[in-house]
Amino acid sequence: MTKRGRNAGRLLAIAWALVVALLLAHNAYLWLGKRIAPETDILALLPVQERDPVLQASFTHMVDAAQQRLVVLVGAAEWSDAKRAADAYGAVLARHAGLFQSTPLDEQAQNDWLALFQQHRLTLLTAPQETQLRQETPQFWRDSALSQLYSPFGGPKLGAWQDDPFGLFGGWVQERAQETPVRPRDGHLFVADGERQYVLLPMTLSLPAFSLGAQESVMPALAQAEAAARQAVPGVEIISAGVILHAAAASSQAAGEMSTIGLGSLAGIILLTWFTFRSFKPISLILLSIGIGCLGSLSVCWLLFGKIHLMTFVFGASLIGVAQDYGIYFLCNRLGADPALDSRTLLRRLLPGLCLTLLAAVIGYMGLALTPFPGLRHMAVFSALGLVFAWLTVVCWFPALIGGGTLKSGALVKQYGAARARWPQLRANRATLFGGVLFALFALFGISRLGVNDDIRLLQTPPAHLIRDQIKLSKLLDGPTPVQFYLVRGDSAEAVLRREETLKQRLLPLIAQKHISGVQAMSNWVPSLRTQAARRALLDTAILQPGAALDLLAQSVDEGPEWAGKVRAQLAQAGAPLSIDAFLKVPASEPWRHLWLGKVEGGYASIVALRGMRYAAIPLLAQAGEGMPGVQWVDKVSEISSVLGRYRVYMGAVVLGAYLVVFGLLLPRYRRRTWRVLAPTALASVAALALLGYLNLPLQLFHVLALMLLLGVGVDYGIFMQEHPDRRNDTPWLAVGLSAANTILSFGLLALSKTAALQAFGLTMLIGTALVWLLSPCFAEADHRSAADAAGEI
Repeated sequence: MTKRGRNAGRLLAIAWALVVALLLAHNAYLWLGKRIAPETDILALLPVQERDPVLQASFTHMVDAAQQRLVVLVGAAEWSDAKRAADAYGAVLARHAGLFQSTPLDEQAQNDWLALFQQHRLTLLTAPQETQLRQETPQFWRDSALSQLYSPFGGPKLGAWQDDPFGLFGGWVQERAQETPVRPRDGHLFVADGERQYVLLPMTLSLPAFSLGAQESVMPALAQAEAAARQAVPGVEIISAGVILHAAAASSQAAGEMSTIGLGSLAGIILLTWFTFRSFKPISLILLSIGIGCLGSLSVCWLLFGKIHLMTFVFGASLIGVAQDYGIYFLCNRLGADPALDSRTLLRRLLPGLCLTLLAAVIGYMGLALTPFPGLRHMAVFSALGLVFAWLTVVCWFPALIGGGTLKSGALVKQYGAARARWPQLRANRATLFGGVLFALFALFGISRLGVNDDIRLLQTPPAHLIRDQIKLSKLLDGPTPVQFYLVRGDSAEAVLRREETLKQRLLPLIAQKHISGVQAMSNWVPSLRTQAARRALLDTAILQPGAALDLLAQSVDEGPEWAGKVRAQLAQAGAPLSIDAFLKVPASEPWRHLWLGKVEGGYASIVALRGMRYAAIPLLAQAGEGMPGVQWVDKVSEISSVLGRYRVYMGAVVLGAYLVVFGLLLPRYRRRTWRVLAPTALASVAALALLGYLNLPLQLFHVLALMLLLGVGVDYGIFMQEHPDRRNDTPWLAVGLSAANTILSFGLLALSKTAALQAFGLTMLIGTALVWLLSPCFAEADHRSAADAAGEI
């Protein structure tokens, strides 16, 4: 090693020390100064509908409205017990007023709710009332009004009788009330099934549901409230539903898995390194490269994206199993090299192989970044950056930190190394042909059994009790789903409301056939101006004009024309059309505001949500909106599943393309041996697919993404073996074994994840990495040089 070379190495080490100091300072600022917290919103991992911002806005509108809501049902066989338990539950939450917002249910709130509609009651009619106004005689309406006056069961009465003598406004309010089975009772909200009576406690979270801080505050408060309710009434049933419950469960699961995977990988690396080198120094060097890799990837990812998802950390925990490859490769070669050989000289000899392994791994990770899923892009960038920083640590520091003769091999190395000499090797003979035929039959039969399933619901694994509560609450409250709805657009608010009304007419047969129980739409509350004008004209003709129902009624109650004129004048004051802007300003609109997108992208848009939807009816619902101008059926579940399927096929082609790219990358160095580098990984990928078929696991995008990463990882082993093909040299075999064992530990632990996507990813990597490890020595070309010449290579 020349003096100039040594000086350059020192400068490189010092420069890298400055970079590491900056990374430490930036991480300290992020965690201690800025106090960053990982994002936990699973929806943030899903692709954004960039081609249609209005469609994306509608989905965001529905999800945003849902994610801050928390609904609790407190149920008992007796109403008095349910009230007592609910009061105990509410008393605990009242001590945490900063966490929840709730609307008081009192007479004033109900009056406020009705005030706006009473001012416009002459234009608010139900569809059956419109039909009756067209078909029935004035005598029918007179009799109806008298029934309202004299019968205690003549329907709801809102205000004085003369304010709504024909019960039309009361009928409209009653129809609106049918949009939910919840009713006020004794100052509580009441709902019941055949067995229990429930108090409904609707709440709005003051803090974002996906905030870890909110979850840490809200979940203990809910647990205390539930305990208080159970203490007040033993055997009470508590049903809770809300995005924060799912978010807290996912956060807890992810944090647990991150600890398991990270600590498991770390423990595996430490143990394997100890048994290999019998020294703490290699362990500390490996941990150093991994630590700097993690620091660097976090810093740069934060600078690039301004946030980091908790799932990125979970996936990044598996980075530990790959980032150590470079350090292991250097240390194994240091162990096998002549002690007199300078470490910088050794590094220079290893550098071509190290560069190719880094490049292949980064290509593998960056394949994940080609998907439209923001979460996968973050994971890919995080992991690729981690590898780069770990690699630079090895290149800049390892030659300076470890010299020749400082490493000694343990017993494990000798026993493991001896296995290579006995390992089968690919030759042109009958045994190879027989093995190839067997493998082809195995692969063909397994892959022929392989099905595909891209349904996004297969990737959702919330706790069973949350699913159970959600299903029961949906049945009791008859609520709409936030992921299937109609998006209605128009040039004006009036056009949107008219199209909503046309759509609702088309949905009436589906309601009659019980495919859905009803719809939630802004036009239920604010009809279009055209509809309001038509209704007003109907009322004038059938009720208000001289000689019509109102005059007949006056005669029947022994009142003269003056009384009829006074009532007519009062009703006429309530005949002004109701506008959408006026409705949106009053508290009564709060539960429905998420249905109105307003002016967006130069037009207006709204959402028509479906209550009590049967999933089997989705094709009929999609068909109902076909051909209607401005009406679009939105099925986010189907859309995401379709994207998953499309990208499964697309990424399959990318994987094949990546093999060609890597082949071209390796060709200048390995020439006719290049296929030997790639063949173990390719065969392991085929075998992994076949095994999925034998295990009856349907192929999905995350299996294909794992094959992409397997290419990046598996090529390393092929390169290690081809760099040192002599079967008497244990160094590459040892490096491959340590790297594969650690990769299997890290990605294999992902197979234990309860997150289905990570589980699919981990299982594929587990199978594939193990097979590449076993196959790589078989494809190493026989080296006919003498042992001395082969050793002299290092």
